[in-house]
Amino acid sequence: MKLNLDIKVPISQEWVDAVIADFPSFLQDHADCERKASAMAMSFVAKYPDRTEILPELIATGIEELEHFQQVYNLMASRGIPLTHSIGEDPYVVQLLKLCHSGRNERFLDRLLIASVVETRGAERFRLVSEAQEDPEMHRFYKILWASEAKHGHLFVKMALHYFDEKTVYDRLAWWIDKEGEIIAALPVRSALH
Repeated sequence: MKLNLDIKVPISQEWVDAVIADFPSFLQDHADCERKASAMAMSFVAKYPDRTEILPELIATGIEELEHFQQVYNLMASRGIPLTHSIGEDPYVVQLLKLCHSGRNERFLDRLLIASVVETRGAERFRLVSEAQEDPEMHRFYKILWASEAKHGHLFVKMALHYFDEKTVYDRLAWWIDKEGEIIAALPVRSALH
């Protein structure tokens, strides 16, 4: 069984062109996103310590995302690109979070499904970045990250299925895919992951 749904709104060539034209800015944003992804996984651990069935996977995901941050940082350092002084809000994620339910269980489901959607979108974007690279090292690096992000997209749906029935999960995930498409289509094009 497929554990997630495909995103509906594909990314434009204009976005790929913007990333390649200002790749240092993309790397800085990518590093920030990996730090946030690690913190997000660990925030699930902090907020839902009673969800013991998924804690090991959440911890492993947090560590993996932190390792991705380290890898991006090493690439940046080798190219003389500094980290940003502060991590700004991600307008994409902020808009998704505004749509979350407020009840504890409903919000838990929504946060897991948002994580799945964000990771699935990241996989798509990493694939496009990988394919646009002329540098073999960067092509390989983003190809590996693309596979990892796709795996995480599945993982968060699998986690949701521990606690909610399949119809509830997939109906809500379909709703999130629609909303995510509306949000991503309305965002300005910039050299950033989202």
